[in-house]
Amino acid sequence: MSVFRIGFLGAGGIARAHVYALQSLKFYYNSSPGIELSTVCSQRRESRESFAKAYGFAKSETFEEFRQNQEIDTVFILGPNNTHFEHFKTALEMPSVRRIYLEKPVCSSLGEEQEMAKLAASSNKIIQVGFQYLQTPAVREALSFWKSGLLGKPIHFDLKYYHGDYLQKSYRGKRVTRLTPAPDGGAMADLGSHGISLLTAFLGEGLQLNHAIQAGGFPGVPAGSDLFSSISLTDPKTMAAGHMSASRISSGSGDLVSLEIYAEKGMLRYSSQTSEYFEYYTESSGTWTKRMIGSNYNGITSFPSGHVPAGWLRSLVHAHFLFLGGNDPRAFIPGLDHGLEVQRLVRETASHLEQYRSKF
Repeated sequence: MSVFRIGFLGAGGIARAHVYALQSLKFYYNSSPGIELSTVCSQRRESRESFAKAYGFAKSETFEEFRQNQEIDTVFILGPNNTHFEHFKTALEMPSVRRIYLEKPVCSSLGEEQEMAKLAASSNKIIQVGFQYLQTPAVREALSFWKSGLLGKPIHFDLKYYHGDYLQKSYRGKRVTRLTPAPDGGAMADLGSHGISLLTAFLGEGLQLNHAIQAGGFPGVPAGSDLFSSISLTDPKTMAAGHMSASRISSGSGDLVSLEIYAEKGMLRYSSQTSEYFEYYTESSGTWTKRMIGSNYNGITSFPSGHVPAGWLRSLVHAHFLFLGGNDPRAFIPGLDHGLEVQRLVRETASHLEQYRSKF
């Protein structure tokens, strides 16, 4: 049995979710590989040491010690958004590393996007980006159904990713690092990147951004950090058009991901609030079909956050299964090209939002 020697760059909340997913693989997959939690690195000594002790890592290291570590073959990049690019470069330079799991957003600027693409092109390392919603059972089935072509070409679409936690001052205060200006921070980078990932999976690469607006403001939140933003998009291949919105301040929404695609021969829709199925309508039949996918997720969990359904973790476990070589021909696996395509639209959104704010 193969054994992966894993190093974490980051020891925050998202790192807890990833170590949970790695340790859960053996419960879900008979062919689960061996996992050796070798080391964890973060800026604060007390943070990395307590993380290593709590979750079973052999040791904790400074960044310089981590980059010199020749035992690690798999790196998870889980630190603050503005560290992802430098940590990615470091992982590429480590000769023993064969696999890199990169949390979104993959980087924070056009220059970083361009350099990241060049670096990856000359590397033979396996790279996967953290868009685990693509592994949600009903989304996977909906994507397979959409790609069958039964509904024809898309005409228009709408995707929402909403939650309301940032309405609470105490919540904002604990997450100051996520309130940096777009494209490094803000709702579009944090939540909207997942939405753009889903639209790109369904509609393909090359979506064009036409316009962006934002709303919401609180003391202590920079104007350039969008709390709610909405973008209009066009698919130049089919001339389909639609909207994608991301919000941290939509009261009562829970953790809502909602997708609707209207096409020539029917319509498809999915909502995380009814995550056990997706629905479609066909003009030829004049009827709706509810495609039950099944689920073994129970209730709501407070880990990794109170607003996140438990199924979020299950899809993360499957993402790790795929990352470590698991065989699933039906899976859409988001590589670096996918991550950079999403990041392009996040960056363009930031530019449009800056223009929008200048009008007021």
